[in-house]
Amino acid sequence: MNGGQRTIPAPEVYPETRAFWDAAARGKLVVKRCADCGEHHHYPRTFCPFCFSARTEWREAAGTGTIYSYSVMRRAEVPYVIAYVTIDEGVTLMTNIVGCDVDTVRIGQRVKVVFIASDGGPPVPMFAPV
Repeated sequence: MNGGQRTIPAPEVYPETRAFWDAAARGKLVVKRCADCGEHHHYPRTFCPFCFSARTEWREAAGTGTIYSYSVMRRAEVPYVIAYVTIDEGVTLMTNIVGCDVDTVRIGQRVKVVFIASDGGPPVPMFAPV
């Protein structure tokens, strides 16, 4: 560990997720949106999971959302919060909540995206309380 902070492993970057990680490197959160039915979706796929259209595109997200569920990982050397956050575009992401005392996190809490450096890879989008 590095002085009380967790080391974030570098994510695997695959061809279908490269645009996501390239945007993260620029400090932007992007999600896929279907050009036919208008639904946002995550995890990124070539085909829309709602209407099966191949006309999907990356769109910048507002970067804000609400904690849907969470768990505090206390057995780790440095405790941390793993959570599902539903962003304002309607998709739910598995992520970490950072920048706060782990005992203050609550379901329904508003959060905003922050980008945390990974160990040798692109920064990882996580969320902090607003």
